Amino acid sequence: MHTVAVLALDRVVPFDLSVPVEVFSRTRLPDGRSAYRVLICGAAEEVDAGVFGLRPRHGLDALAAADTVVVPGTADPAAPLPANAAAALREAAANGARLASICSSAFTLAAAGLLDGLRATTHWAAAGALARLYPDVEVDPGVLYVDNGNVLTSAGAAAGLDLCLHMVRCDHGSAVAADIARLSVVPLEREGGQAQFIVHESPPAPAGAALEPLLAWASDNAHRGITVADLAARAGMSTRTLSRRFREQAGTTPSRWLARVRVRRAQHLLETTDHPVDLIAARSGFGSPTAFRERFREVVGVGPHAYRGAFGGFRGSGGSGGRR
Repeated sequence: MHTVAVLALDRVVPFDLSVPVEVFSRTRLPDGRSAYRVLICGAAEEVDAGVFGLRPRHGLDALAAADTVVVPGTADPAAPLPANAAAALREAAANGARLASICSSAFTLAAAGLLDGLRATTHWAAAGALARLYPDVEVDPGVLYVDNGNVLTSAGAAAGLDLCLHMVRCDHGSAVAADIARLSVVPLEREGGQAQFIVHESPPAPAGAALEPLLAWASDNAHRGITVADLAARAGMSTRTLSRRFREQAGTTPSRWLARVRVRRAQHLLETTDHPVDLIAARSGFGSPTAFRERFREVVGVGPHAYRGAFGGFRGSGGSGGRR
């Protein structure tokens, strides 16, 4: 039977730990047999899991014989990785085990040297830190998970569920994976990636920068359909000079900056109103509904309708009052 070892390091995140345990331990083959044997392994007899203590039944030596090793995230992903845990992970990899990280445990695999030269992801809020600490890792903050074959990484905790279902599908096919997805009451595949969960604020100019007043005005008026030429005229400079100053002070182009402001306004309207999407496009400053949909998907990763389905919380005063 395929053995899945779940590594519980000190200050393990309980939700991250429970996801692979539940998914793999509940997966059944068409004849009813268990598809996996699941072991929880610790580097010590007792592991701090925050609100409770955990006494794993297996030690690090169990990783050497595992077919898959899943590493849940920890409360402090940048904390030093114990030498014995790093050695056990490297040994498992050398033995041909498939290694997978959930959320912040991409830091764990990186600290063990197992992500060097690979594309990887982690929770979007920690992606910048992962890239800074481990420059040999190609960090992609916009996806739910990355599959490099024998090394896989996932984004936030819920994306760990997506990753585990993906591994089940790779091992036993879509029918088996769909069964455990239904049992978990989640889709087998979610539309879009992490981008839809990120708050896309526009990059500010440094405090005291020459563009700061202009950006404040643009933020207040972007929904009125102002153009880059309007910004240049207000700043009293050519569009070429404005573009150069934007790159120097805001780290992007004027058109991209305006698009981010408008997309953020559109997100707010999709979350808080039941306005038609075409009306939201107009009220966010986009010239056409088509341009709005294209730019929204480019920035957020899903279309406006899918975003509203996931995050819309407006309840109308009449009718059923249901989610829209």
